[in-house]
Amino acid sequence: MGKQKSGIVRLRNNNYLRTVDYYLIVPIFLLTVIGLYVLSRVLSSGYADYPNNLYRQIMAAGLGLVITLVICLLDTHFLKLVGWIIYAVALFLLILVPIDGFTLEDQWGADSWLNLPVIGNFQPSELAKIGLVMVVADVFERMSEKEISPLKGLALIAGIYGPPVLLILAQPDFGTCMVIIFSFVCILFVWGVKYRYFLLALSAAIVGGVPFVWTFYLEAYQKKRILSLVFEGTDPKAEFNLVQSKAAIASGGLSGNNTGVFVKVPVKESDFIYAAVSEHLGFIGTTAVIILAFFFLCRCIYVAARSKRKSYSYIIIGLTSAFAFHFIENMGMAVGLLPITGIPLPFISLGGTAMMVNYISFGIILNISMDRKIT
Repeated sequence: MGKQKSGIVRLRNNNYLRTVDYYLIVPIFLLTVIGLYVLSRVLSSGYADYPNNLYRQIMAAGLGLVITLVICLLDTHFLKLVGWIIYAVALFLLILVPIDGFTLEDQWGADSWLNLPVIGNFQPSELAKIGLVMVVADVFERMSEKEISPLKGLALIAGIYGPPVLLILAQPDFGTCMVIIFSFVCILFVWGVKYRYFLLALSAAIVGGVPFVWTFYLEAYQKKRILSLVFEGTDPKAEFNLVQSKAAIASGGLSGNNTGVFVKVPVKESDFIYAAVSEHLGFIGTTAVIILAFFFLCRCIYVAARSKRKSYSYIIIGLTSAFAFHFIENMGMAVGLLPITGIPLPFISLGGTAMMVNYISFGIILNISMDRKIT
């Protein structure tokens, strides 16, 4: 076993470029370039902190690439340790969020950020999504290999998910919780839970969970967003962002709006960046984003299916499902198909935390893909 590990490390050092999965790298690189281009157009049209905000985004992307490189140099056997480190750091930072005295709740409706030295504003819940997936993947593998009973495994999983999820709900950050739940359900599905159990759980969630969340958890503005999606035209104030987003998308035409007169869309640089992509790159640009995202997700699923260990497959499925949720929700809310939430578009939306965390997830997936090629 020792010789095998040494061989893997030596082969990565000597033939690094030959083991890299360019089918994963190319779409992510192109999405990042598209994002930086669109942000340069959006931020230069009246944002007070321009060009510093654009420079920070470029630095975050560059740092993300360096982090990806470092993760890929690690032997895959270290991923378990990396997962526990990420989980522990995220949990510690989540505990600090309500007691650090820094809040952006007035601006974003939730106290989800820390103001860290050098880094600046940082959202620990983004890091928690990665740590949870990586830690719980090992538990699922041990259950699959009959090393522990399903009952004990589920108890461990509940203990792993409980503290960070409760802390995120207390912020409150319902969007991130939805991402965490979705990725967990996808891992459960791949692990082997039968369809009928999913249908029973979904039915129970609709009958019991939805009324509870609606009555005791959702804020008034969140309820208005959902109602305005179902009953269009009932609340013009709540629908303002969506109306402006659709107008911006329509103004893009085939190849972008060249008139120089752009539609004002709130949070255009982040939540509604997809509208900005359409406005500046048109139908061609939005189609390119959809194709690149779809290709990347499909390639991730392919790598998961070919991974040599079940825990690696579970990790990739968990991280990929989180990416998929972000892509689908962000695009869907921009065109009025899904409720409006604070879910950014991966590798495109403004946000240094999101950019670096996305690259950490990408680096882990790429690491496992390289290990698959080595063996």
